[in-house]
Amino acid sequence: MLMTKERRLAIRTLRGWAISVLLGAGAIRECEEHGWMQDRADPHARDRALDIARRDPPSGLSPNQAVGEIQDVLDAIGDTCPDCPPGCV
Repeated sequence: MLMTKERRLAIRTLRGWAISVLLGAGAIRECEEHGWMQDRADPHARDRALDIARRDPPSGLSPNQAVGEIQDVLDAIGDTCPDCPPGCV
């Protein structure tokens, strides 16, 4: 029987991996007009991203290091796009 394994995306940096996890969990979103990442301030989505990091860290990283990278990326992302005018969503 032929078995296939789900392919992972090729992520080149640890930060890229963290952004991918956060986007997939719905914890951040991308400004459609300017491309900046924005924190959605959704505690459930953050928890999902942290659970993913604990369960499936990148090769060579411990679960604690993976969670730390997720936290570092979240700390660096604001909830507004710096290029959008005030009040823009």
